[in-house]
Formats: sequence, C-alpha cells, structure tokens
Amino acid sequence: MEGPYKYVRESNGKISRVIRIGTRKSQLARIQTDSVAEKLKGLYPDVHLEIVGMTTTGDKILDTALSKIGEKSLFTKELETALEKNEVDLVVHSLKDLPTTLPPGFTIGAVLKRENPHDAVVLHPKNMGKSLDTLPDKSVIGTSSLRRAAQLKKRFPHLEFKDIRGNLNTRLKKLDEKDDFSAIILAAAGLRRMGWDSRVSQILGPEDCMYAVGQGALAIEVRARDEDILEMVSVLHDPNTVLRCIAERAFLRRLEGGCSVPVAVHTEVKDSQLYLTGAVYSLDGSDSLKETMQTSIASDNKVEEQVDERVQRVGVTANNMPGPAQDAAEKLGLDLANLLLSKGAKEILTVARQLNDAR
Repeated sequence: MEGPYKYVRESNGKISRVIRIGTRKSQLARIQTDSVAEKLKGLYPDVHLEIVGMTTTGDKILDTALSKIGEKSLFTKELETALEKNEVDLVVHSLKDLPTTLPPGFTIGAVLKRENPHDAVVLHPKNMGKSLDTLPDKSVIGTSSLRRAAQLKKRFPHLEFKDIRGNLNTRLKKLDEKDDFSAIILAAAGLRRMGWDSRVSQILGPEDCMYAVGQGALAIEVRARDEDILEMVSVLHDPNTVLRCIAERAFLRRLEGGCSVPVAVHTEVKDSQLYLTGAVYSLDGSDSLKETMQTSIASDNKVEEQVDERVQRVGVTANNMPGPAQDAAEKLGLDLANLLLSKGAKEILTVARQLNDAR
C-alpha cells in the first residue's frame, strides 16, 4: 500500500486517518468535490476528510494559449501529479475531462450516478422566450466544443458559432454583460450542480445534439495500488452509469478521438440491454457517420471466480460489478467504433483534426 498516512486526533480524542481530496478551485469543481465528500462522510463517519484546492499556472495563462493546450487537461495533469506525490489520496473529476487512457499507476475508482448528460441552451436575457429555431438569422452562439458546433451547424444553418472559453461563471458573465452572443451552449449537468436550472431555456435532445463521452458523470481518480482507498470509493459506483461510460470510452478510444475531433454519443440501458449510438462529424457538420448497436448486460447470477488482479476497463476499475457485463459494454464500444471505421470514420476525423490544428 502506497503513501505516507496522515492522522488527526478528533475532539473526542479518537485518532482518525485523514483522506485528502484534490480539487480544482473553480466553483463548479468545488461543488462537485463537496458532493462526493458528503457521500463519503455519510458512508464512513470515522474518516477525516480534507479537501485540498489545487492552484495551477493555468490560472494565469491567456485564453488563446489555453485553447491550444487545453485548460482542463492542464488541471488534470496538475491533480494527477499531486496524486502521484501522495499530496492527495483521491481526485474528483468530470468524467468527460479524463482521457480514455490514464497514466500508469492511476485508475478511476468510482463513476457516480450520471446527471442529465445532455447539452443546454442558455439565452442572452434579451432573447428570453426564444429557442435555437426561432433566433434571428446570423445570431451568434457561443461554444468551445467542436462536437456541439459540428452538430448544431448542420441542424441550425441560420445560426453562426463562435468560440467562448472560461469556466461556467466566466461564460455566463460574457453572455450577460456583452452583446457578443445571442446564446451559449453548456452542459446541463454543470448548470444543475451550480443551481442555475432557471437559466436553461432548452435541453438539446439526441436528435439535435448528442453528448460527449462521459458527460454528466463524476469520476473519482485514485492510485491503482491504493487498495483501501479503491475499496472505500468503489461503493459510489452507479452500475448503469459505469456500463454506459465504459461503452462510450471504449468507442472513443478505438476511434483515437479526443477534444480535438467531433465525436458524440448517446447511451441507454433498457430491459437488460445497453444501447450505444455513436457518431463522428466533419468540423462544419456536413460530413458525418452515425450508427447504433446494442448488447445484453444481463447478469446470470453465477458466482464469479475471484481474481486477485485488478482489472481496468478503459481506465475504470469496478470490482464490485459483474465482469461479463463490463466486458460486454467495452466490446460494444469497440464494435461500434470498428463499424464506423469500416465506413470511413478515420478519414473524417483525420481531416477534422488537421483543420482544427491549423486554426
């Protein structure tokens, strides 16, 4: 078991182990981390939780520079460094910010129940009561996501799309205090966690805009060999969310996708079947491939043979869930990606990546 332990003496004289949770300092990151800490405290009242806010040089880098290196990936690396150095014991992330291949020595020890994974339209106050359909021609919509822009350009050709960067607070301020944008597109989950449901004018269904891999789910990253921490957080796994996200992450990894290419998904669990719809797009949305596949995730209730080795599936360790269901979910993602690749997905994504890099 890795890492120096830290203990504190509680007011009642009891000695408790300190579990340090790393977080970014943005308001949303802190809200997400606090929600996980609250769940853990409820399950393990004897553990002393300490939240460590990480500051990074990223705070001081201009938006233009961040657009090239990726603000979120910068923070993710900072947090993983703290985890590696035993400065923190676990880190709370939005799952969509985590790459499908984690650095050696790390794993996702818990994927929590998914919030609404869809995207939401937040209108400028002067446009209240409108929707993307009814906004005037040439209205400018803010989004930093290639995935959102590609789908929405095709679906709403009368609108224009422009980059908007920064955390949720920053983006809303840019929307409300200037006239640069008629609306912005944000993840519904983040708005809900911030308590800003009232700002949501429209939720975009899969027919308008499919979501990002892992969107709406929180992930807890831990050191892979830290077995007691892994055991502690594993009770937070939500089985349906785990299976959906394993399929989505396997799909993305096989496509060798990431933030620099437009890849979108939609998943559903119904009657012991896992359904995965996946799509790839050109940057302007004019070229796309989209398919749906399904697999059975029914458990046969057989007692599974105990295996000592920790098995990761696309970076997720979920030992308290049936292995065959996880394997089926991973295979579904791979099979769907292979189907799209056989139809020309690699060519679409290669061009999209080249065009994006040249911007």
